[in-house]
Amino acid sequence: MRRALLVVTLLFTVAAAPAYADADPVGQWPLRPVPEVVADFDPPTTTWGAGHRGVDLLGSSGQQVRSALPGTVTFVGTIAGRGVVTVDHAGTRTTYEPVSASRSLGQMVAAGDVIGTLALAGSHCFPRACLHWGWLRGETYLDPLRLVGAAPVRLLPLAGLPAVPFIPAIPLPTPYADWQPLLRLLHGWFES
Repeated sequence: MRRALLVVTLLFTVAAAPAYADADPVGQWPLRPVPEVVADFDPPTTTWGAGHRGVDLLGSSGQQVRSALPGTVTFVGTIAGRGVVTVDHAGTRTTYEPVSASRSLGQMVAAGDVIGTLALAGSHCFPRACLHWGWLRGETYLDPLRLVGAAPVRLLPLAGLPAVPFIPAIPLPTPYADWQPLLRLLHGWFES
């Protein structure tokens, strides 16, 4: 009974907390089998600043490159000597380079559909072949590893989060009265 009361109190507190962000879509790795990540996401601090606007995945020249999410191919071309394919996902888009495209502009693709093959020329990891995989929402770069549940965990800071609503102390029958100090302590902990 004591545990049940504590669980109910904690569940009520958690249920009252707002959701902080929409969930990321669930995508697929663009290379199979699951590749080694050889360069992590490191977004720039300014628009034109230094950083790594995606991740580099180790692959092999000629390996099939797949769309991480369903969408429409919105760019097929060469940028800075590298073949690039961009797939729009209605609100976000993923980019893949260096790729020899097998899809045309405007084609719809499902998650996991082949969009081209990995090229060695233009690889960020030369002399090895690497796929540079990016994800954007508007002009904001996102970590594409979030699409496959492999991004590093980022903890939210306690400062600036909304306060947990006040939960008054619950009068308890005599056998459970010794839980009142613990409930107050938990309440204070959730408020801080």
